Amino acid sequence: MLEVDFSPFPILGTERLLLRRMVKTDLPEILRLRGDDRVMQYIDRKKASSLEDAEEWFNIVEDAINNNNGITWAITLKQDPSFMIGSIGLWRFIKEHFRAEVGYMLKTDFWRQGIMKEALKKVIEYGFDELRLHSIEAQINSGNTASANILLNSGFVQEAHFKENYFFQGVFKDTIVFSILEK
Repeated sequence: MLEVDFSPFPILGTERLLLRRMVKTDLPEILRLRGDDRVMQYIDRKKASSLEDAEEWFNIVEDAINNNNGITWAITLKQDPSFMIGSIGLWRFIKEHFRAEVGYMLKTDFWRQGIMKEALKKVIEYGFDELRLHSIEAQINSGNTASANILLNSGFVQEAHFKENYFFQGVFKDTIVFSILEK
């Protein structure tokens, strides 16, 4: 069975990015990120409308890290590592099957610059090389073509399209499942 330990917290770097642990001073940026209608359009979760909402999500992330049930990084640019522009994480670990799900979001000012693909590549590498995962999946809203393209361009394949498999804000919605296997 897969065993993970996120202590000490792994800081990851790429050519342009630093993926670091979120801190309480990130709460205003978490609120901007999770409170943005365009960012949250296909993230079928409660939108943040206050610092308390941002802190609630921050605490969920911290609990997952501290209990080795998931890990989420703040995405920052190397030239300004204190300014959070997005998040990316591995969660929903199925430890007996060496599988986890990846999830991510990015502020709209940084869309279409290859930032998420760069961050995703590093997290995939960490998942396979350090955590010893066998597969990583991503579940997206069927309308999120930008995310589908990022996943496909990162080596993921579509595994399934579940029709109206969940109910959110009074509407049944579809989920598309992608995955990538350890090479």
